Amino acid sequence: MDPLAPASPHPSFYSSKLRPCNSCHNHSLYHQDMNMEDDKEVSSFKELGVCEQLVEACDNLGWKTPSKIQALVLPHALEGKDLIGLAQTGSGKTGAFAIPILQSLLENPQAFYACVLSPTRELAIQIAEQFEALGSGIGVKCTVLVGGVDQVQQSISLGKRPHIIVATPGRLVDHLSNTKGFSLRTLKYLVLDEADRLLNEDFEKVLDDILSAIPRERKTYLYSATMTKKVQKLQRACLRNPVKIEAASKYSTVDTLKQQYRFVPAKFKDCYLIYILTEMSGCTSMVFTRTCEATRFLALVLRNLGFRAIPISGQMTQTKRLGSLNKFKAGECNILICTDVASRGLDIPSVDMVINYDIPTNSKDYIHRVGRTARAGRSGVAISLVNQYELEWYLQIEKLIGKKLPEFEAQEEEVYLLSERVSEAKRISIQKIKEEGGNKRRRSGDDGEEEIQKYIGSNKNGKSSKKTKRK
Repeated sequence: MDPLAPASPHPSFYSSKLRPCNSCHNHSLYHQDMNMEDDKEVSSFKELGVCEQLVEACDNLGWKTPSKIQALVLPHALEGKDLIGLAQTGSGKTGAFAIPILQSLLENPQAFYACVLSPTRELAIQIAEQFEALGSGIGVKCTVLVGGVDQVQQSISLGKRPHIIVATPGRLVDHLSNTKGFSLRTLKYLVLDEADRLLNEDFEKVLDDILSAIPRERKTYLYSATMTKKVQKLQRACLRNPVKIEAASKYSTVDTLKQQYRFVPAKFKDCYLIYILTEMSGCTSMVFTRTCEATRFLALVLRNLGFRAIPISGQMTQTKRLGSLNKFKAGECNILICTDVASRGLDIPSVDMVINYDIPTNSKDYIHRVGRTARAGRSGVAISLVNQYELEWYLQIEKLIGKKLPEFEAQEEEVYLLSERVSEAKRISIQKIKEEGGNKRRRSGDDGEEEIQKYIGSNKNGKSSKKTKRK
């Protein structure tokens, strides 16, 4: 790769002032007051100081003008600042951190230049695809390190000394510990995408291991649709005088998203789901459940009723998860039944509707779920089915987003007419699950009821079994 001459300084076109964040005592953390209407409109990446080669790459990807988060972030990123970027999902966050990294790489080409951490495998693969697309004309090499994939093949890939590593934290630590000759001692950029997930307790130990293995002198970017402001979390990530960019209110959804709810009796929730999917039969839909078992069961029920549904959850192998995702993207199946593993960051442009079959217990997960639709300026619909046991969780969502949602109109008599068909489809699905696992269960002395009850139990009372995995 031939390094470019440094890009010319970007014009200072934002008049908004930086102000200290009072909540971040020991950090010189700044917020930028954002009012896009009052600021000069940015018409091109070149205006922001992006070099010609990357401007051309953006153009080839169809990025004619910067998104809001890109327009706000790039001037600071190209100046070499640490960043915390808050923006609605689907707003172009990946481009906002990929462009400055690639531009810096062009000026100072070296292996293991940047590492991007993602909480999920699918998001990591998607981020790598964007880096490769943006860097295709300049010889950028990118490697993905995620679980569920052969570690030896990943080690071989690392031996080719890629410029960019996109990884889930656990698998990156595996390679730092076990892959001979691999280190990140020369790393220049660290990115935490979906940072609110990465900075929580689940990833605490592995993230500390990663931070101890990389240089303190580096650029650090934190990006998410939602973000806490806890000082300890920012200290753990070792940001240096970061600029905080908010391209939207802290917990917001896009204006092109039509959000609705429907209060339903728990025993008729399946009937309401079928009614909505039938009424919106031309739509590409994602249906969110609380547990992995529920995705499989619900997909079987829908198939038995003639719908083209496919499940994806954290219990599936990586190959099967990507297979489900690719079938959905290709249009072979138009309904994806998923857990929250699919609600983070995935860019599936054609999603018309999101249905919250189970209301998320963490109201922030609602933002990420409904963010799968109405992306990049397109319109979309989100419908939440709320039974009598989920009302408290739903009220927390309305409190978080700061609005009362309208009710989805349904003809109740038509819904109840579906009851017999749905009950039969559920009976057939339960029988199939028992038959598929029959041999295994007979060896263990299990009649198969426990797995079925994991779904049936959560469907009745809104609370999942303690043994049920939430992924």
